[in-house]
Amino acid sequence: MPKQSTASLRQHLANLLRMKGAHLTFQSAVADFPAHLRGVKPPGAPHSAWQLLEHMRLAQQDILDFSRNPAYQERRFPDDYWPAGEAPSSEESWDASVRQFQSDLEEMQALVADTRHDLLAALPHGQGQTLLREALLVADHNAYHLGQLIFLRRMLEG
Repeated sequence: MPKQSTASLRQHLANLLRMKGAHLTFQSAVADFPAHLRGVKPPGAPHSAWQLLEHMRLAQQDILDFSRNPAYQERRFPDDYWPAGEAPSSEESWDASVRQFQSDLEEMQALVADTRHDLLAALPHGQGQTLLREALLVADHNAYHLGQLIFLRRMLEG
């Protein structure tokens, strides 16, 4: 792929991972989320805000680990991808999850931006997956669950 095309692709991925464009950002979805609503599931809702936040963090962390770690160890689904409880144990645990999500997202963005990494090359420890595929997976997964989180917040704040 020509260098200019790669630069353009990397920029598009950066914007997608930053949730720029048609989506609300992660930060706007979690900013000032009422603490008393973080563990609430309205009737018919499959998850609480805490469960969605933690699932997003855990899945993104796993994809990041797979993308850069030749000694990656596969996790068990669903146990390793969802929190045990519906509510955070404290406000600090919510804040820590938000910070870790943002930190891991920044690390994924840096990985994609680093021109030493070929976006289209198969990851040596994978089964044909590429860094491009993993970046798109992060963006897609985050967008899906971010939409759920925003909808849930609107339902709860009614």
